[in-house]
Amino acid sequence: MKRIFLLKGLDCPNCSAKIEKEVGELDGVQSSVVNLMKQTLTVNVTQTAADTIASQIETIVYSHEPDVEVQEETVMNVTKSYSLKGLDCPNCSAKIEKEVGELDGVQSSVVNLMKQTLTVNVTQTAADTIASQIETIVYSHEPDVEVQEETVMNVTKSYSLKGLDCPNCSAKIEKEVGELDGVQSSVVNLMKQTLTINVAQTAADTIASQIETIVHSHEPDVEVSEIVQESYIPEKKQEANESYNNEDKKLTVRLATGAAIYAIGMALTVFAKVPLPIELAFLIVSYVILGGDVVWQAVRNISKGRVFDEHFLMSVSTIGAFVIGEYPEAVAVMLFYQVGEFFQSLAVKRSRKSISDLMDIRPDSATVRRNGELITISPENVSIGEIIIVKPGEKIPLDGVVLDGDSMLDTRALTGESVPRSVHKGDEALSGCMNQTVVLMIKTTKAFGESTASKIIDLVENASSRKAPTENFITTFARYYTPVVVILAAFLAILPPIILGGGWTEWIRRGFVFLVVSCPCALVISIPLTFFGGIGAASKRGVLVKGSNYLEALNNVSVIVFDKTGTLTKGVFNVTDILPANGFSKEQVLEYAAEAESFSNHPIAKSILAAYGKEMDQSVIFDYKEISGYGISVMAGEKKVFAGNTKLMDTECIEYTTCEKAGTKVYLAVDGQYAGCILITDEVKPDSKKAISDLKHIGVEKTVMLTGDDEKIGKSVAEELQLDEYYAQLLPDQKVEKVELLDSKKRPGSKLAFVGDGINDAPVLARADVGIAMGGLGSDAAIEAADVVLMTDEPSKLVDAIEVAKATKQIVMQNIVIALGIKSVFLILGALGIAGMWEAVFGDVGVTIIAVLNAMRILKK
Repeated sequence: MKRIFLLKGLDCPNCSAKIEKEVGELDGVQSSVVNLMKQTLTVNVTQTAADTIASQIETIVYSHEPDVEVQEETVMNVTKSYSLKGLDCPNCSAKIEKEVGELDGVQSSVVNLMKQTLTVNVTQTAADTIASQIETIVYSHEPDVEVQEETVMNVTKSYSLKGLDCPNCSAKIEKEVGELDGVQSSVVNLMKQTLTINVAQTAADTIASQIETIVHSHEPDVEVSEIVQESYIPEKKQEANESYNNEDKKLTVRLATGAAIYAIGMALTVFAKVPLPIELAFLIVSYVILGGDVVWQAVRNISKGRVFDEHFLMSVSTIGAFVIGEYPEAVAVMLFYQVGEFFQSLAVKRSRKSISDLMDIRPDSATVRRNGELITISPENVSIGEIIIVKPGEKIPLDGVVLDGDSMLDTRALTGESVPRSVHKGDEALSGCMNQTVVLMIKTTKAFGESTASKIIDLVENASSRKAPTENFITTFARYYTPVVVILAAFLAILPPIILGGGWTEWIRRGFVFLVVSCPCALVISIPLTFFGGIGAASKRGVLVKGSNYLEALNNVSVIVFDKTGTLTKGVFNVTDILPANGFSKEQVLEYAAEAESFSNHPIAKSILAAYGKEMDQSVIFDYKEISGYGISVMAGEKKVFAGNTKLMDTECIEYTTCEKAGTKVYLAVDGQYAGCILITDEVKPDSKKAISDLKHIGVEKTVMLTGDDEKIGKSVAEELQLDEYYAQLLPDQKVEKVELLDSKKRPGSKLAFVGDGINDAPVLARADVGIAMGGLGSDAAIEAADVVLMTDEPSKLVDAIEVAKATKQIVMQNIVIALGIKSVFLILGALGIAGMWEAVFGDVGVTIIAVLNAMRILKK
């Protein structure tokens, strides 16, 4: 039977390998697999061993990782997503996320303010009732937000079954197709000879081949072809990203009306000296228009046990001001509070729109060649292997290979680079790029959901769900801060009159001033907004950051560890010399090496095959073995060939002559005799040296290079780039050990980052505090494995990433200082009776607007 255990906190590749091995050796365990990315252990165990396996696993795990939490995943969970249309308040979204996360059966709760969604992981038993509970929580904070569960999008596809005339077979086809994974409904129309299915988007790309298999199993002569819609009109862009929509217009009218009535009332009081009842009538009407929704929200929250929030603070302070006779001030506080909230809402929408516009790389339609005709369809309905036509000025809708056309592509949206990239027949063309000069014919290699544009958009949109420590601290701070200031305000209003005697009205006024100033909006709004903008600013430069937590971590990086090949060097190898020995010729050495490397995809192997330049007869090559960190052994005809480094020669006890030249060496032995050495060199990237210099200039304390190449190559590259340290001749697992060693020596409180090309670097990327993959453009491995993805092969992009991170952190700290500093001053002035309600309005609304405007500066970086 299969059992899954969650290993929460496991992040050591070395320990996970040991755990997997030791658990696999337990009695009754048939298989044992640790997934370091998911932090899970999956075991297949016999029934007799099932009862004791949990305790044995705990013992093994704790012997290697005492702090890891071991928990069996027994309850089947489901993931549900809800659209929160109209949600634009960072403070409310944090509260919604927290309260939903505390519901029974909810394992995780994540609000994505960018996408206006809530995603929950919930037990099967709680799944049926969770929707109503979520609605209650959302409406308690944001009554106008629309809550709607997002279901899996299905598509309808129709197929022509030409030649189908058997009722019995059609019934079987309909039944079997309907039982396929992802198919919601299946209907065969024998009269029209068609099959119509409703299928999940995830299964739509592979369904055609499955249908063909089923049909041909019953009716081999029936022709199966998809019936496509004749035309497709792209939907207009949603107005959700408009920074000023109809709701904002209604709110503007309401605020303007309330402000006008307030102004008329004040003018009549000052100039016409109208009686108090008339003045009060104007002020009360304007107060109800301006603040009625705030007071009503406060009442609703109190009825649900949620007392301490900004609605409560504003309601108590303004109603209190009415009670003590400060009528104009009460209305003014509510007016400016609402104006501040309005500006905050516009700022969030503008920030979201800026990022959405920046990432507007998703195409609306695709022109496909089907049955000799060009038709325009939705990109989701294009299958792998179809031919698409992309005209100049159009975005490439799906990843593919160019079949015809030589053009220039604008890759700015993906890489941040303004220089166009040329593509020719046989080159890869990535979705999201803009075709500039010539019509391109492209054969698709990926489905829409798996193409580069879709993955990048999904990554950026979901980045805000991973919150930085500062964001979490501010949310927690606000939770305790608000009740404390309410209690202090109460003490300020009550204790001095009791102790000193008299003056109740004055001290109550001071208490209300204290309440108005103390509202934490400036912090809880501006901090998430800054990180939100920082992620957008980084993506504009071709740097994808997977979360605010990683953006903040980049500020504290003191040690950066680089892989060499493909990261600091171009990773393009060329054979520069052949040194034969023991009677072998250069041609023979190269031929034997090419035979040994003929099954390998390693860059070094490709360089040898390119230098050989002839067709390989792989039928004579067998018993191929790749020895990790050493090289290759193979039988070429009747000859035993070894090709690899000096460690391979030493292991096989082969006497050889060490090559003293700098470069990568492939030593060759044939039937136990040393045949010679092939010298292969790589080239340092043009901007590597400047990138290392700039990193040191912006505060990185140590730069280190790890390489599997020999000592001379490592030393040569390290000296050329002026790196602080280098380690050569490392096996893959030794790279992890070196990173752990460097991590243990770094400055306390700082972070270690590892930069690789995303190929075979997953264990080291996972072990580093921040894993950075270079060359993410077109690399699925890089995008999946890393915390930060540099979309081009330029090391200088790393400098851009850290600069954006530092600018983001600087603005965050500025807002914290501005908010707490100004508020502290006004709290003291209010307590001393120097500041009144008008000053309190600036201490709250004024500071909030300043902080929000400051936060939006990051979008200009």
